[in-house]
Amino acid sequence: MTEPGSTRTYGGRSVADRRVERRRRFVDAAIEVFGTSGYAGSSITTLCSEAGLSRRQFYEEFADRESLLLTAYDLIQAEARAQIETDLSRASTSDVPTLARVAMTAFMQSLGTDRRRAAIVFVEVVGVSPRVEAHRLAGREVWIDFIGSALREHVGHSPGDDTDGAYRSIGFVGALTAVVHRWSTTGHDRPDLDRVVDILADILSAFIRT
Repeated sequence: MTEPGSTRTYGGRSVADRRVERRRRFVDAAIEVFGTSGYAGSSITTLCSEAGLSRRQFYEEFADRESLLLTAYDLIQAEARAQIETDLSRASTSDVPTLARVAMTAFMQSLGTDRRRAAIVFVEVVGVSPRVEAHRLAGREVWIDFIGSALREHVGHSPGDDTDGAYRSIGFVGALTAVVHRWSTTGHDRPDLDRVVDILADILSAFIRT
Protein backbone atom coordinates (compact mmCIF):
# COMPACT_ATOMS: atom_id res chain seq x y z
CA MET A 1 0.00 0.00 0.00
CA THR A 2 1.30 3.46 -0.84
CA GLU A 3 1.74 5.66 2.20
CA PRO A 4 -0.61 8.67 2.14
CA GLY A 5 1.23 11.63 0.71
CA SER A 6 4.21 9.54 -0.37
CA THR A 7 3.80 10.60 -4.02
CA ARG A 8 4.04 14.30 -3.18
CA THR A 9 7.30 16.02 -4.01
CA TYR A 10 9.35 18.68 -2.27
CA GLY A 11 12.30 20.20 -4.10
CA GLY A 12 11.84 17.63 -6.85
CA ARG A 13 11.99 14.63 -4.49
CA SER A 14 9.14 12.47 -3.23
CA VAL A 15 8.18 12.26 0.43
CA ALA A 16 9.03 8.55 0.34
CA ASP A 17 12.54 9.24 -0.97
CA ARG A 18 13.11 11.91 1.63
CA ARG A 19 12.05 9.53 4.40
CA VAL A 20 14.37 6.81 3.12
CA GLU A 21 17.25 9.29 3.18
CA ARG A 22 16.29 10.52 6.65
CA ARG A 23 16.12 7.00 8.00
CA ARG A 24 19.54 6.20 6.55
CA ARG A 25 20.95 9.35 8.17
CA PHE A 26 19.76 8.11 11.55
CA VAL A 27 21.28 4.68 10.91
CA ASP A 28 24.60 6.23 9.85
CA ALA A 29 24.49 8.35 12.99
CA ALA A 30 23.86 5.22 15.06
CA ILE A 31 26.87 3.47 13.53
CA GLU A 32 29.04 6.45 14.42
CA VAL A 33 27.66 7.07 17.92
CA PHE A 34 27.08 3.48 19.07
CA GLY A 35 30.28 2.33 17.41
CA THR A 36 32.50 4.98 19.01
CA SER A 37 30.88 6.13 22.26
CA GLY A 38 28.88 2.97 22.94
CA TYR A 39 25.16 2.28 23.11
CA ALA A 40 24.84 2.66 26.88
CA GLY A 41 26.43 6.11 26.84
CA SER A 42 24.37 7.43 23.94
CA SER A 43 21.21 9.51 23.90
CA ILE A 44 18.56 10.43 21.38
CA THR A 45 19.81 14.02 21.56
CA THR A 46 23.30 12.89 20.55
CA LEU A 47 21.94 10.74 17.73
CA CYS A 48 19.82 13.58 16.39
CA SER A 49 22.77 15.94 16.54
CA GLU A 50 24.97 13.49 14.63
CA ALA A 51 22.25 12.96 12.01
CA GLY A 52 21.44 16.68 11.76
CA LEU A 53 17.77 15.91 12.36
CA SER A 54 15.19 16.59 15.07
CA ARG A 55 13.75 14.49 17.89
CA ARG A 56 10.38 14.67 16.18
CA GLN A 57 11.90 13.18 13.04
CA PHE A 58 13.59 10.48 15.12
CA TYR A 59 10.30 9.34 16.65
CA GLU A 60 8.64 9.35 13.23
CA GLU A 61 11.12 6.61 12.24
CA PHE A 62 11.97 4.71 15.43
CA ALA A 63 10.18 3.84 18.65
CA ASP A 64 13.34 4.20 20.74
CA ARG A 65 17.14 3.87 20.73
CA GLU A 66 16.86 0.10 20.90
CA SER A 67 14.90 -0.02 17.66
CA LEU A 68 17.58 2.08 15.97
CA LEU A 69 20.30 -0.19 17.36
CA LEU A 70 18.61 -3.24 15.84
CA THR A 71 18.16 -1.47 12.51
CA ALA A 72 21.84 -0.53 12.41
CA TYR A 73 22.84 -4.07 13.43
CA ASP A 74 20.71 -5.61 10.67
CA LEU A 75 22.08 -3.22 8.06
CA ILE A 76 25.70 -3.98 8.98
CA GLN A 77 25.07 -7.71 8.78
CA ALA A 78 23.10 -7.50 5.54
CA GLU A 79 25.78 -5.39 3.85
CA ALA A 80 28.46 -7.90 4.87
CA ARG A 81 26.44 -10.80 3.41
CA ALA A 82 25.78 -8.82 0.23
CA GLN A 83 29.50 -8.12 -0.19
CA ILE A 84 30.35 -11.80 0.27
CA GLU A 85 27.75 -12.90 -2.26
CA THR A 86 28.83 -10.28 -4.80
CA ASP A 87 32.50 -11.22 -4.54
CA LEU A 88 31.79 -14.96 -4.67
CA SER A 89 29.69 -14.49 -7.79
CA ARG A 90 32.58 -12.67 -9.45
CA ALA A 91 35.16 -15.29 -8.51
CA SER A 92 34.37 -17.67 -11.42
CA THR A 93 35.91 -20.69 -9.72
CA SER A 94 34.89 -23.68 -7.63
CA ASP A 95 38.28 -23.98 -5.94
CA VAL A 96 37.53 -24.21 -2.22
CA PRO A 97 40.60 -22.38 -0.83
CA THR A 98 40.14 -19.56 -3.34
CA LEU A 99 36.44 -19.16 -2.58
CA ALA A 100 37.10 -19.31 1.15
CA ARG A 101 39.61 -16.49 0.88
CA VAL A 102 37.28 -14.42 -1.31
CA ALA A 103 34.47 -14.80 1.21
CA MET A 104 36.61 -13.95 4.22
CA THR A 105 38.22 -10.98 2.49
CA ALA A 106 34.76 -9.62 1.72
CA PHE A 107 33.63 -10.13 5.31
CA MET A 108 36.66 -8.38 6.75
CA GLN A 109 36.45 -5.46 4.33
CA SER A 110 32.76 -4.93 5.02
CA LEU A 111 32.70 -5.46 8.78
CA GLY A 112 35.96 -6.47 10.38
CA THR A 113 38.06 -3.48 9.36
CA ASP A 114 35.47 -0.91 10.50
CA ARG A 115 35.83 -0.70 14.27
CA ARG A 116 32.46 1.00 14.63
CA ARG A 117 30.60 -1.76 12.81
CA ALA A 118 32.52 -4.47 14.62
CA ALA A 119 31.81 -2.82 17.98
CA ILE A 120 28.07 -2.76 17.28
CA VAL A 121 27.91 -6.37 16.07
CA PHE A 122 30.22 -7.95 18.65
CA VAL A 123 29.93 -5.71 21.70
CA GLU A 124 27.14 -3.15 21.80
CA VAL A 125 24.22 -5.52 21.11
CA VAL A 126 25.25 -7.99 23.80
CA GLY A 127 23.12 -7.94 26.94
CA VAL A 128 21.10 -4.83 26.07
CA SER A 129 17.72 -6.46 26.70
CA PRO A 130 15.94 -9.81 26.18
CA ARG A 131 14.54 -8.45 22.92
CA VAL A 132 17.95 -7.48 21.55
CA GLU A 133 19.52 -10.72 22.74
CA ALA A 134 16.85 -12.77 20.97
CA HIS A 135 17.46 -10.72 17.83
CA ARG A 136 21.21 -11.26 18.06
CA LEU A 137 20.80 -15.03 18.38
CA ALA A 138 18.37 -15.07 15.46
CA GLY A 139 20.97 -13.14 13.46
CA ARG A 140 23.49 -15.90 14.12
CA GLU A 141 21.08 -18.41 12.58
CA VAL A 142 20.77 -16.18 9.51
CA TRP A 143 24.55 -16.36 9.08
CA ILE A 144 24.52 -20.15 9.46
CA ASP A 145 21.86 -20.46 6.75
CA PHE A 146 23.61 -17.92 4.53
CA ILE A 147 26.98 -19.67 4.66
CA GLY A 148 25.38 -23.03 3.92
CA SER A 149 23.43 -21.60 0.99
CA ALA A 150 26.47 -19.78 -0.43
CA LEU A 151 28.61 -22.90 -0.23
CA ARG A 152 25.98 -25.05 -1.91
CA GLU A 153 25.73 -22.54 -4.75
CA HIS A 154 29.44 -21.95 -5.31
CA VAL A 155 31.07 -25.20 -4.11
CA GLY A 156 28.27 -27.70 -4.64
CA HIS A 157 27.90 -28.76 -1.03
CA SER A 158 27.84 -27.30 2.45
CA PRO A 159 29.15 -28.42 5.85
CA GLY A 160 25.53 -28.10 6.93
CA ASP A 161 24.03 -30.57 4.46
CA ASP A 162 23.33 -33.14 7.20
CA THR A 163 22.81 -33.10 10.97
CA ASP A 164 26.50 -33.34 11.80
CA GLY A 165 27.26 -30.79 9.13
CA ALA A 166 24.78 -28.35 10.61
CA TYR A 167 26.82 -28.37 13.79
CA ARG A 168 29.97 -27.78 11.75
CA SER A 169 28.32 -24.70 10.27
CA ILE A 170 27.46 -23.52 13.76
CA GLY A 171 31.05 -24.16 14.77
CA PHE A 172 32.40 -22.10 11.88
CA VAL A 173 30.15 -19.13 12.65
CA GLY A 174 31.30 -19.30 16.26
CA ALA A 175 34.95 -19.37 15.16
CA LEU A 176 34.40 -16.52 12.70
CA THR A 177 32.76 -14.38 15.36
CA ALA A 178 35.48 -15.06 17.92
CA VAL A 179 38.38 -14.37 15.57
CA VAL A 180 36.98 -11.18 14.07
CA HIS A 181 35.84 -9.89 17.46
CA ARG A 182 39.32 -10.35 18.89
CA TRP A 183 41.04 -8.86 15.84
CA SER A 184 38.75 -5.86 15.46
CA THR A 185 38.94 -4.87 19.14
CA THR A 186 42.68 -5.33 19.59
CA GLY A 187 44.80 -2.26 19.03
CA HIS A 188 48.19 -3.95 19.03
CA ASP A 189 49.92 -7.30 18.75
CA ARG A 190 47.57 -8.70 16.14
CA PRO A 191 48.18 -10.20 12.69
CA ASP A 192 47.81 -7.91 9.70
CA LEU A 193 44.65 -8.04 7.59
CA ASP A 194 45.98 -10.48 4.99
CA ARG A 195 47.11 -12.88 7.70
CA VAL A 196 43.78 -12.87 9.53
CA VAL A 197 42.00 -13.44 6.20
CA ASP A 198 44.30 -16.43 5.62
CA ILE A 199 43.46 -17.77 9.09
CA LEU A 200 39.72 -17.44 8.52
CA ALA A 201 39.97 -18.95 5.03
CA ASP A 202 41.90 -21.92 6.44
CA ILE A 203 39.21 -22.47 9.08
CA LEU A 204 36.41 -22.23 6.50
CA SER A 205 38.20 -24.59 4.10
CA ALA A 206 38.65 -27.12 6.90
CA PHE A 207 34.95 -27.01 7.76
CA ILE A 208 33.98 -27.46 4.11
CA ARG A 209 36.25 -30.49 3.71
CA THR A 210 35.34 -32.16 7.00
